[in-house]
Amino acid sequence: MGLSQGDADHRKYDGFQAWLLPGLIVIIATIFALFGDSGRELLRYDRAAVGDGEVWRLATGHFAHLGVSHFALNALGLGLIMYLVLPQFTVRQWVLITIIVILGIDLGFWVLEPQLRWYVGLSGLLHGFWAAGAMGGLRAGQFDSWLLLGILAGKLAYEQLVGPLPGSEDSTGGNVIVAAHLYGAISGALIGAWYRFRKAPATPI
Repeated sequence: MGLSQGDADHRKYDGFQAWLLPGLIVIIATIFALFGDSGRELLRYDRAAVGDGEVWRLATGHFAHLGVSHFALNALGLGLIMYLVLPQFTVRQWVLITIIVILGIDLGFWVLEPQLRWYVGLSGLLHGFWAAGAMGGLRAGQFDSWLLLGILAGKLAYEQLVGPLPGSEDSTGGNVIVAAHLYGAISGALIGAWYRFRKAPATPI
């Protein structure tokens, strides 16, 4: 993890290749941001539109944003989280984690949040990365993994019991959908645990 930079896993994952996925996510989000309001309307998760067959929104909604501040905060969050947890998995594994977390959030929205009309942003995916990476460090008994899990659990509990963190809606310029954080974290924790606690760890690429 980023908090334990001296271990062998970090040296094994250092380099340009490890950051390909986070870089690609930022590039896609940047391109979407260039489309402005009209692009956001076309790309956001929109329950009614998905029901009418516009299924691409199930993926693109996670990369569209409300505006520059929303995008900037998510990009910074992505950089910080991946700095801390990127070495826990291979590039190929992170790609699958991304897919599973997006599917988990979408499933949660569709089944458990029928009142949610639309959603944009990386925050649900970021919480999935956070949870997956923290779970990935538990097998090695890394203290920072427990610390990250504790912080994440506290944040999720606060959001579910009280609501969005103070100032978060002002900084993003819109409503914070805390359900996305919860569904993302659950999905990430499940796939992260499966990767790290199965009998045969994957060979890094």
